[in-house]
Amino acid sequence: MGLHLSQIDEADVLLTNDPLALLIGMVLDQQIPLERAFAAPHELTRRLGQPLDAEELAKHDPDAFGAIFSQPPALHRFPGSMAKRVQAMCQIIVDAYDGDAARVWTTAADGKELLKRVAALPGFGTQKAKIFAALLGKQLGVTPPGWREACAPFGDEGSFRSIADIIDVSTRDQVREYKKQMKAAAKSTAP
Repeated sequence: MGLHLSQIDEADVLLTNDPLALLIGMVLDQQIPLERAFAAPHELTRRLGQPLDAEELAKHDPDAFGAIFSQPPALHRFPGSMAKRVQAMCQIIVDAYDGDAARVWTTAADGKELLKRVAALPGFGTQKAKIFAALLGKQLGVTPPGWREACAPFGDEGSFRSIADIIDVSTRDQVREYKKQMKAAAKSTAP
């Protein structure tokens, strides 16, 4: 089936087939539209002139890497800090997973371990880790025992709470509507 997060065919193919690209997109998915965040790994690949490689990215000169993120159009609203975050994540992938981003989830014994591993990556808090684990389970078949419980409520079947539920433009709009309703509800109960 493939992911449809950037709504750009080539970028979505990369996200579907390259675990590092998917992790980078997830790191960048904050304070910018989700389509832009998930299109960024494809653009980064184009700017680098080669496939994404955790070891290469981790050892890339930080100033030069920040400059790549900053080239117009910038890959993120905060290109410098996000370039550093991506490099830090890549270093963890090199150190803990032998440079293979997929091993973050393919070697997790269960949902709790998967969640713990993802949450330990730079740029992933508990909620973002749960959303990512739900995305892996719902769309990429990564379903270690207890994955739904570990990523609750984002793993719930038939929900439209997060990117884990986006399979096309219609479901993207449903997720946006859900988030809009949650913000309105939170605003109405705020002191």
